[in-house]
Amino acid sequence: MTPIGKLVVVGVGLIGGSLALALRDKGLVAEVVGVGRGRRNLDEALRLAIIDRAEDDYARALAGAGVVLVATPVAQMPQVLARLAPLIEPQTIVTDGGSTKQDVIAAARAALGAKFGRFVPGHPIAGTEHTGAGAAFPELFRNRKVVLTPEPETDRAATATIRAMWEATGASVIDMPADRHDAILAAVSHLPHLLAFALVEELALRPDAAEYFRFAAGGFRDFTRIASSSPEMWRDIAVANRATLLEELRRYRGQVERLESLVAAGDGDGLFRMFATARDARNDWLARQA
Repeated sequence: MTPIGKLVVVGVGLIGGSLALALRDKGLVAEVVGVGRGRRNLDEALRLAIIDRAEDDYARALAGAGVVLVATPVAQMPQVLARLAPLIEPQTIVTDGGSTKQDVIAAARAALGAKFGRFVPGHPIAGTEHTGAGAAFPELFRNRKVVLTPEPETDRAATATIRAMWEATGASVIDMPADRHDAILAAVSHLPHLLAFALVEELALRPDAAEYFRFAAGGFRDFTRIASSSPEMWRDIAVANRATLLEELRRYRGQVERLESLVAAGDGDGLFRMFATARDARNDWLARQA
């Protein structure tokens, strides 16, 4: 890809910081400017050499920018996009890393107006349960997927630039309609996070919670790892994608009721078939990741 002269990252956390580090490692960015709400996090990003400069003035940050990545929680994006709108120069491409796409696209269309074509909606499907600049690392996107959901008005050259940017990090890039993205991610990402949060909270609210946690081991740790994720980020995702997520919760509730019936009936054969189907599907999925 052609190197980016100036990358502006709004929200220098795991995603934004890791992109900056990955491009730095490849020599594909000349300057990285960080913008964010918290000075402490920006100072950490400076200390870790993730960014070259921290700005609280959007006009100074965007002057001469080649690419702007909005990597904030999705509920903040309408306000951020509105602040960016009058400052987008003809060469500037704006993209995002939001885990939901239909709401972000609607916000971008409303905020950017005639400049909407310079916005390339995207979602790097990568992450950990850790947050902030200190969680960033350059290999985060290696062998991961990035979904782009360009609209008919989206500038094709801008899309090609963002595609090349993500490919340079080691990711594979896939185009997908925004509604299909939101439906799939509700099932395979958003729902698992909600279930992990719900299980841990249910245990934590028991009067004798400490004893339960004292005996929790590998299975609990593996199932609930993502409950250590950012409550703010996942609150925003759940609200933004709530219509599709409610359908996935309904489907899951039906599966839990089926499981309850099998356990109540002592139906060992039925339980075995359910567990074997799940095991085989997961093992097939893991084999395809190799």
